[in-house]
Amino acid sequence: MSRATALTLPLLPLRDVVVYPYMVLPLFVGREKSIRALEFAMANDKQVLLLAQVDPAQDDPDAGDVFQVGTVSRILQLLKLPDGTIKVLVEGEFRVRVSAINQSGKFSMVEVSEIESEAPPSEEASALIRS
Repeated sequence: MSRATALTLPLLPLRDVVVYPYMVLPLFVGREKSIRALEFAMANDKQVLLLAQVDPAQDDPDAGDVFQVGTVSRILQLLKLPDGTIKVLVEGEFRVRVSAINQSGKFSMVEVSEIESEAPPSEEASALIRS
């Protein structure tokens, strides 16, 4: 499934984790900007861009503090915890490359374009893998 047009999505920078397509995992979110990004995503199409941070110790990452390739993910479940943090269950959908990051609002919005995935293996390759 190819997405020819560029997408604009809320950014959720991640510390010490990389999300790949088809992965399902829980994340605990506490940064105010990240919480706002999740709230925006929930009010819209439930998609968010997950990008790993270059330096996990950075508390307020900007464009130079995140990698330029990430995964568009769908929010499956969101729970607000009593301590103010959010537990969110996400599923990776497809890989993208960042074109631009807009940090002027209450949270970062990112313009991305899909990275074409490799073609599925041929029938012969599939047979060799099975054997």
